[in-house]
Parts: sequence; C-alpha cells; structure tokens
Amino acid sequence: MGRDVRELLEGVASGAVSVDDAEIELRAKPLKDIGYANIDLDRQARQGVSEVIYGEGKTAEQIAGIVRTLEDHGQPRVLITRLASDKADEVAGSGVAVAYDPLSRTGVVGGVPEPDAPGYVLVATAGTSDMPVAEEAAITVEMLGCRVVRAYDIGVAGLHRTLARVDDILGASAIVAVAGMEGALASVIGGMANCPVIAVPTSVGYGASFDGLAALLAMLNSCAAGVTVVNIDNGFGAGYAAAKIVRA
Repeated sequence: MGRDVRELLEGVASGAVSVDDAEIELRAKPLKDIGYANIDLDRQARQGVSEVIYGEGKTAEQIAGIVRTLEDHGQPRVLITRLASDKADEVAGSGVAVAYDPLSRTGVVGGVPEPDAPGYVLVATAGTSDMPVAEEAAITVEMLGCRVVRAYDIGVAGLHRTLARVDDILGASAIVAVAGMEGALASVIGGMANCPVIAVPTSVGYGASFDGLAALLAMLNSCAAGVTVVNIDNGFGAGYAAAKIVRA
C-alpha cells in the first residue's frame, strides 16, 4: 500500500528512479493538507502500512478526495472502513473505483494484494451474528498482504464445532477470536493455540451483555495466558495487529 523509503532508494540504486525524482518525493513527505484532512503520506515508511480511511463521519466527497490524494502520492491501494452503503455508492459515482463489501462495511480501492507474508491469520467467530466484525478484521488482514483462514460460527454453545477446527487453530501464525454474548471463545482458543490470540468483543447479545461490555470484561479477565483484547466491534484494530504480528 504505497512506496516506502527502501523501495525508493532501491529504485535510485538500480537507475529506475532519478535522483531528482527521489528528492522531490522525499521532500513531499510526510503530510498533505487538503483542508478537511491532513493526510499522513509517510506512514508506509514509518509503520509499514499506509494510511487507512475511517469512513464514518466523513462525507462521500471527503472520502473520494482523500482516496485521490493518496493515489496521487503513490498509494495504489486504499482501505476504507465503516463505510455505509449509500456513501459507497456516492464515492463510486464520483469516479473512484471502490469495491464495496456490505457485510463488513468496508471499501477497497485498487484491489486486494496477493499475500506475501508467511503463514496465515485465523479469523474465528463464536456465531454468525459476529461475522460483520470478523469480516472487517479479515479484509484488513488481506489488505496488509497476509493470508486469512475463516472459521465462522464455532462458538462454545457447541464445543464440538470449535474442536472440529483444531488443525486450523494449531497451524495459525496469529488468531483473531470474535465473540459477543459472554465472549468465551477467546479463552477456549487461547488455551489451545501456540500463537498470539487477539480477542474482539462484539455488541451482539441480549440486555445484560450491555452492547458488548460483558464480553469485553470477560475477555480482559481471560484465564488463558497471552490473550490480547481490542475494543468492542474493533475488527479493523484486531486485523491490523494480527497482520503486523505475522509480518514481524
């Protein structure tokens, strides 16, 4: 998702990029102020991942403008999270080629790259209702160049469903465990896996689940060592962390 400093220097060394062009590109970093957004153009070089657009609260015009700015500065792929379907239609209507996934409410510009990281990230859900958050995580992982294995609806209400995916759990390089209700899936997987487990509480559940707070507290108090927890419904944050773990 963009050209980092190493790529630029390798281009200069090979003759593919002139010294003058490299100087211009370096001087143009790290920020681009377009009035309503101050775009971080140097994030790829610093963090290994280019800027991602959070779509909620932004207009379609603003989203399209940010996408075009990123594209103009060498970022061919852009991930947009929390993008409503009507807003996605407006963005597409403005001439931005965005592929929209209604389940996860994510938009992808420039296509998903082929995976180039070792291993895979397992994205697991307790129930079908957790899939929107899980897909946000899975698409984020894929956009960061990692392979995803999905294991959906394998919660502890039927523990045999979890046990049927033991091979996938044991073979993963990182796991994102997504669950609402009482959030028990993260502890069960955390007690089986030999890799980092990132737990995502969801706002799925009846009244006393308190819109995901019960699952969040359960995951924070997991007796399975090594389980890390992100915020309620934060599939993007979990997928981002899992991909960085795999790529490290």
